[in-house]
Amino acid sequence: MSALDDLPIRDDLRGAEPYGAPQLIVPVVLNVNENPYPPSEALRREMAEAVVRTGATMNRYPDREATGLRSALANYLGHGLAVNNIWAANGSNEVMTHLLTAFGGPGRSVLTFTPTYSMYPEYARNTFTRYVTVPREPDFTIDAARALEAIDRHRPTLVLVTTPNNPTGTSTPLEVIDRLCSATDAIVVVDEAYQEFSRGPSALELLRHHPRLVVTRTMSKAFALAGGRVGYLAADPAIVDACRIVRLPYHLSSQTQALAEVALRHADELLAKVRDLAAETRAFQEWLVDRGYDVVPSDANFVCFGTFPDRHAVWQALLDRGILIRETGPEGHLRASAGTPQDMAALRTALDEIDPLQKQETQ
Repeated sequence: MSALDDLPIRDDLRGAEPYGAPQLIVPVVLNVNENPYPPSEALRREMAEAVVRTGATMNRYPDREATGLRSALANYLGHGLAVNNIWAANGSNEVMTHLLTAFGGPGRSVLTFTPTYSMYPEYARNTFTRYVTVPREPDFTIDAARALEAIDRHRPTLVLVTTPNNPTGTSTPLEVIDRLCSATDAIVVVDEAYQEFSRGPSALELLRHHPRLVVTRTMSKAFALAGGRVGYLAADPAIVDACRIVRLPYHLSSQTQALAEVALRHADELLAKVRDLAAETRAFQEWLVDRGYDVVPSDANFVCFGTFPDRHAVWQALLDRGILIRETGPEGHLRASAGTPQDMAALRTALDEIDPLQKQETQ
């Protein structure tokens, strides 16, 4: 057998590791911001019936334009959007890859604000796009004036703004996004993967004013469809056409499209759980503050908290108790997704047992 280094792999990929959070079988999984509530039995039956119907045409390729799904997504988002404003793909990861393939590439750059989603540099690497970062403010917000100065200095072709931001949960006000869009010819991509959990307004409100603004979302979180792999964007039709040029043929299976359309028909049912998870997130933040933790205020379905002199030791101690959270975020912090009330009770109990803050004080 050959080793990876024996192969003629690209030089920039040598030594790289595949992306991925740990996938471990433990009682409490709170590490990848999933929705812990599976679809209801009635919804599962409807999904199963939809998949059975697709079986009658499984010998044919799926609708490569995903027209029915895109129409349903436009109806869900509102804001006067139509099917030609929407693009859908295999998770928001593929949506971002389409955008960087179409608008990035050799000699071009993408600018974003750190700390932020850890996949962004990999999108850039895979599309041969230079990856440029600017630190967020100490409270993990984005200062418009400093962001504009960075855009003027680096001249990116794409600017990525994640709101609520992963891993911190910090939101970016529409006023900041509006200023960025008004001051640059770059494609400004606002990643709203966790917007349904937020009480703040969506950048969808700005689309009619800025033809180079793109708002991306996912069905993995709010719609409990992480296993279905559906992400999408809303933008000017010209941007959608650019994505259509670089997409792989038939990139969304018939089953995926059918499952997503069923989920969208039951948006009210699924979003009710989103409200529950948002409440769990706020309650957990309050509990952490009461215990003396440093908590980053979050508008998403996760909380970034610390500070720990050895965060890996705390992460491992939680795992030893059957609780998996994420070792990510600012130095000394951990990130925990919102789970069921039972999940959150287990996490609180485990943190009290570990008492990492007391250990920090005695060191």
